[in-house]
Amino acid sequence: MSNAANPTGGRLERFRNYLRLLVRQQLDPQLANKLDPSDAVQETLLRAYQNLADIDGRNDAEIAAWLRQILVNSLTDAVRHFHAGRRSIDLEVSIENSSGRLESLLAGSGATPSEALHRQEQLIALANALFELPDDQRVVVELKHLQGLTVSEIGTEVGRSRASVAGLLRRGLERLRELLEEVEDRETAP
Repeated sequence: MSNAANPTGGRLERFRNYLRLLVRQQLDPQLANKLDPSDAVQETLLRAYQNLADIDGRNDAEIAAWLRQILVNSLTDAVRHFHAGRRSIDLEVSIENSSGRLESLLAGSGATPSEALHRQEQLIALANALFELPDDQRVVVELKHLQGLTVSEIGTEVGRSRASVAGLLRRGLERLRELLEEVEDRETAP
């Protein structure tokens, strides 16, 4: 089913990088060797497309929550498959925590429905912008701001010096700001 034939389905595609980012943050390193994050996202979107009627009348924040739950179910199924039925009870909380860390990269907290909707749009733009960064910059930004690692810990994780990590972080955050400003400029252009 094409997005042109199904505009509601096209709404789901906007969440692809957001979901990819959540998976990358939560996928157990042992499972990461067996399951590609893109496969988990694809399975999530497939399940969502099969239940498109469930999003009728929902805003983006509600759709994101619905997709996160489908993602949890997809990852839980993958964990069960690869670990012979073992359950990962903390997976849903973990996905929600990742979503919260992603939201914390954006300033302020929306209380009204319109602010929540705007915030969800910002989260989608942030996830898309992160995936436009060069891989080395994206990885260090994710490790620092989504996983809370120190510059030294990141250096150990990626096999780089502190100075190299600091430079990647600086360039990555600068580029991220530029990309987000471009999105904002497009949205406010007449």
